[in-house]
Amino acid sequence: MVGLMICSLWLLPRPKKCARYQGQFGPGLRALVITLYYGSEVTEPKILEFLSHFGVSISAGQLSNLLIKGQEQWQAEKDEIYRAGLESSLWQHIDDTATRVDGQNHHCHVVGNPLYTSYFTRPRKDRLTIIEILQNVTEAPLLLNEQTADWLDIFTVPHWAQRVIAGWPHQTLLTYAQLAALIKRDLARLNAQQQARIFEAAALTAWPQQTTWPLVSLLISDDAPQFREVTEEQALCWVHEGRHYKKMTPFVDYHQQLLADFQTKFWRFYRQLQQYRAGPTQTLAAALSAEFDTLFSTVTGYEALDKRIAQTKAKKDKLLLVLRHPEIPLHNNPAELGARRRVRKRDISFGPRTDDGVAAWDTFMTVAATAKKLGVSFFAYVYDRIAGVKALPSLADMIKQRSPATHPVMSTAGV
Repeated sequence: MVGLMICSLWLLPRPKKCARYQGQFGPGLRALVITLYYGSEVTEPKILEFLSHFGVSISAGQLSNLLIKGQEQWQAEKDEIYRAGLESSLWQHIDDTATRVDGQNHHCHVVGNPLYTSYFTRPRKDRLTIIEILQNVTEAPLLLNEQTADWLDIFTVPHWAQRVIAGWPHQTLLTYAQLAALIKRDLARLNAQQQARIFEAAALTAWPQQTTWPLVSLLISDDAPQFREVTEEQALCWVHEGRHYKKMTPFVDYHQQLLADFQTKFWRFYRQLQQYRAGPTQTLAAALSAEFDTLFSTVTGYEALDKRIAQTKAKKDKLLLVLRHPEIPLHNNPAELGARRRVRKRDISFGPRTDDGVAAWDTFMTVAATAKKLGVSFFAYVYDRIAGVKALPSLADMIKQRSPATHPVMSTAGV
């Protein structure tokens, strides 16, 4: 079977120009090693061993270059995929997972919806990083105006500091360095967390005014603090919320039974929400809202369970956002599955060591995951682009073609 795959490389459409060869390696072999490494999580040593069985002589350094060097074309394609993905839906899934870059702790952020998955490796996973990722930049534009004061209040920045900020330049875009200099000059008394909130407030002020990238209005995520307040609306994952109950380990038999009974009711209500999505009405939305209040006002007498139930109730608006947006899923599985793909890659290949490696990992994992969602062969697509055949439409164009024309939002005022 493997032999047939190698032989089939000769049956693929021939590139029009010899320039498509990189040294002695043609587009077929280059597409193959990219597919093995990024699409099938095969390590570089194993790829070298695999190729040696067919008499292909290639050094470890040259293989690494094929995988990470000179990928500007692909990085531009990743940007096109991401733009098309953001434009394809009012809502986006988001999650993150730990990763390593040259042995240092980083974070891989995953953004997507049913049509695409995109990867971004960054040193941090704070709110400012999320704002940067949603604009596909390394530094988000910063702006101070009257809206900034509202954000500073939400982030509980001290009022004396807000009065100082009111005297800084307003209605002018600032860089990170410029804002950092102002903080160092006038607000050095603030702790690191308070200073970070000022950056976030300025970034959130500037984001809605930019026109370079589509504005995301709704995120589906877990309840991690970096996702809060970033978008106009946030929906929480019911599966993630359910895990809090699953992690509870009562020792008393009676408490175990109380927990089991409540979990049964929890998932029964979840199924009712799934049924609602198939046929939403205002009457049903109101009934489910009332049932949520009843269910999550339960007092069992098992203190740890009662505390967890109350914590779920406090998240009502975000857990029941589906009542106003029946088009959104109730879970964040697409982003979590995307993160799991990076975890597998990390476990097998540890992590990139250079900036080129980081860009290549994010780029090709984006192309591979998106191609899979669109039902496109990753190998065929990579070969098509490297060989210059261009017989396949771009993944970005496929996303645009399959994007829903409308996203119905049902008004449920008062629910």
